Amino acid sequence: MDAALNQVWFPTSFQELFSTWKQVPDALLFAGGTQFLRGQARHVPVFPRNILSLNRLEELHRITRTERYLEIGAMVKLNDLINLGKIVPEVLTQCLLGITGPQIRNLATIGGNICTPACRLNATAPMIALDAHYELRNASAARWIATSRFYSSEGSLSLGQQELLTRIRIPLDQWTYSAYTKYKSQETSAGSEVMVLILRNQKNVLTDIRIVFVGDRVIHDKNSEALLMGKRLPLERKHVFIAVDHWKTYLASLYPVEDLVQARLLNFIESNLLVLAN
Repeated sequence: MDAALNQVWFPTSFQELFSTWKQVPDALLFAGGTQFLRGQARHVPVFPRNILSLNRLEELHRITRTERYLEIGAMVKLNDLINLGKIVPEVLTQCLLGITGPQIRNLATIGGNICTPACRLNATAPMIALDAHYELRNASAARWIATSRFYSSEGSLSLGQQELLTRIRIPLDQWTYSAYTKYKSQETSAGSEVMVLILRNQKNVLTDIRIVFVGDRVIHDKNSEALLMGKRLPLERKHVFIAVDHWKTYLASLYPVEDLVQARLLNFIESNLLVLAN
């Protein structure tokens, strides 16, 4: 394609963004560009004819904190989020550090990580576990949606026509324990599987636990988590094995879940729960 035909717009307001997007509906929304460039094997990448850069939308770069929430603009770079330090929930920091190379994290944005259409990347699992919410905006309105509802059962994004992810709101709850594991996998279209576990206890009583798997699908069983609510710490080993057996039954009810995926997830759950056992 003749490079002279390429056009790039740099809107500085949402009004300008959506006005331009309406005039050029085939334009590619461009954030960090890492996923777009990842799919190209050329030394000189080929860009689409029309590009809408989000880089000059100041609101998308903002980070704010309230007493209850951390709010992150969709254009915040992954390393900038990591560098906020302890205010960021540990499990999210662990997952973002699992993304290969600081150079990539200096370019990649949190919104781009969340909104890659073909797959669910690292941030999805901790966002679901943390009960984060996303602000989605179109030309006329904005709405909030829970992370767990952002993907359909088929894996597509719950974005309407010409709708944009603008903010991520993460509750600032205190979690006593968190664990994260990532596997490279040829079984998933994303090429990786991410598993997270977070829990909270008060006076040695387990008050909340969340276990999330993200690969080709999202797996999160609240009934299995509920079995452990209210149990005293350290856990009795029998309670660990009852919970793992419940997960086995749940996974068997899903179709299809690869045997290797099941084995990895069950091992992740059992090994972390045994850390909490006597």
